[in-house]
Amino acid sequence: MKITIAKSEKEFDCIAAWRIIGEILNKPESVIGLSTGRTTGNLHRLVGEIYSRYPFDVSSVTFFGLDEVTNVPREYAGACYTMLKTELIDTLGIQEDNFLMLPTVSDDFDKACKLFQQEIESRGGIDLLILGLGENGHLGFNQPGSPLGGETWVTQMNTELEERIRRETNTPLEKELGGATLGIRNIMQARKIVLVAKGANKADIVRKMLEGPVTPEVPASVLQLHPNCEFLLFNT
Repeated sequence: MKITIAKSEKEFDCIAAWRIIGEILNKPESVIGLSTGRTTGNLHRLVGEIYSRYPFDVSSVTFFGLDEVTNVPREYAGACYTMLKTELIDTLGIQEDNFLMLPTVSDDFDKACKLFQQEIESRGGIDLLILGLGENGHLGFNQPGSPLGGETWVTQMNTELEERIRRETNTPLEKELGGATLGIRNIMQARKIVLVAKGANKADIVRKMLEGPVTPEVPASVLQLHPNCEFLLFNT
């Protein structure tokens, strides 16, 4: 277990950005997983800024999103696809074939999840996975109680997030929302993981993640068992 504590938010973003850039420079055909949210937006933009100033070869890199909101338009501003495109993918000029995302809409989500997982595996598996941390310990959309051995699936939407999405997209109650996500088993198969968490509001769950028992009730606690996981932290 490696714990890195940043001295400032700027240093936090810089360290995380260079973890991504370093992986690309070390292995140009890397498969890199990204997470969306308030913690990762700035570090994604910083990768793009560094690339714009000092271009490096990204032609063989595969990026993918850890998760996706289901049953909303892909163009919705809160869809992970749109967020990642805006924050990083378009800045780097990544081609669509090298940007893998779970669908927002599908007639068969079980099949779509399997195909997504198979596509990542066909490219050699995950070299680096950047993970955010939910205040309840969730990883992606794997909420407390999710099976630690689970694979890519569609989970129940977090209540607070669901209310916001319905409000912003005028989605009626009869239309079910969910969260498609890599399962915890898939996450643990990544060769390298960097868990990023910042803010005083995350202090309690960070402590449970690092010091508490490994339990489905705190999904992130399973990272204690990963052989190459860095916990990058900043307490504002």
